[in-house]
Amino acid sequence: MVGNPENRRVAFFEEAVRAAGLPPARVVPWLQVLGGGAAFEPGETVRIDSPGENAEVERLLRGVDDPTRVEGSARWYAAFRTAVDEVARAASAAGATTLTSPDDLAALFDKRLCHARLEAAGVAVPASPTSGPHGAQVRGWYDVRALMREHRMPRAFVKLAHGSSASGVLAVETAGPGRVRASTSVERDGEGRLFNSLRVRRYTTEQEVGALVDALAPDGLHIERWLPKASQRGRAADLRIVVVGGRATHAVVRTSLSPMTNLHLGGARGDLDEVRAAVSAVGGCWREALAMCERAAACFPGTLCVGVDLLPAVGWRRFAVGEVNAFGDLLPGLTGLPGSGAEGLDTYAAQVAAVLDRTRNDHAVTSP
Repeated sequence: MVGNPENRRVAFFEEAVRAAGLPPARVVPWLQVLGGGAAFEPGETVRIDSPGENAEVERLLRGVDDPTRVEGSARWYAAFRTAVDEVARAASAAGATTLTSPDDLAALFDKRLCHARLEAAGVAVPASPTSGPHGAQVRGWYDVRALMREHRMPRAFVKLAHGSSASGVLAVETAGPGRVRASTSVERDGEGRLFNSLRVRRYTTEQEVGALVDALAPDGLHIERWLPKASQRGRAADLRIVVVGGRATHAVVRTSLSPMTNLHLGGARGDLDEVRAAVSAVGGCWREALAMCERAAACFPGTLCVGVDLLPAVGWRRFAVGEVNAFGDLLPGLTGLPGSGAEGLDTYAAQVAAVLDRTRNDHAVTSP
């Protein structure tokens, strides 16, 4: 696998491989890949994992010395794509196979392209004026304000096109000329530099919000309508659904008092049984919600596993897909959904099982 050896993601996957009775996974460090040293063996199955949580890797990809800095996501995206292409080339040349395609990763890490793929496939998504390669360009706050007005979006999420983990996300609300506020984890220092924080803060003047957007815009921005979400026990709620091998296998409810439900920003896990009951109480079908996530994952056919952010509308009757995450499987201790085929397995063990099933099926097809 390609990853950062010290990363907990790598440790979780290595444990899943051991638990399956397989030989130890061989780790190719991202630093080695970025140094031009991607090398694989014939017959290997290559998992590409997140390059995050390593300061030197971040410096090489993003071009900043402080990993908490927000700027540099466009450079990160270009460098990451180049590195992934090299991994795929080296794997193919060696006779190895990858569990994620470069084309899928290119779309998954560009929210505009990801949104367009989902929309083209008929997956419900929030309306967006920036969707796809021909979407509106955003050069700064003036464009954001104009697009929100033109598309009648008094509330919108403004996101870094290549961001992740809510980095650079602003939940913007407007109410007439000059009346603007935004919730975000971005903080700006006295020199104008942007940093990720673990605290969601609110900016309440158009000058403050505009300055943030103008600073983020050079890296590319994506705008989506802010859909009012259902609540659980007085907190806004959404779900992360992990899809492995085309099947929704794991689900976690995330709740928050802020617009961002990310667990590292103060979000908390909610009660999945309560979600199922709420959906059933209004005549909805939980299985249909999972099927929507499976359709979203099918938009990335070269990728074994994705994490789908499922947005329930107020009242729990309707759902939309907010994002699809290439590395959305970090849910320690969470076991599979009933009937998913991953009962008793965490997200990493489910992926190992899916690879083994695929290998057995391939052998069955090719055997005389």
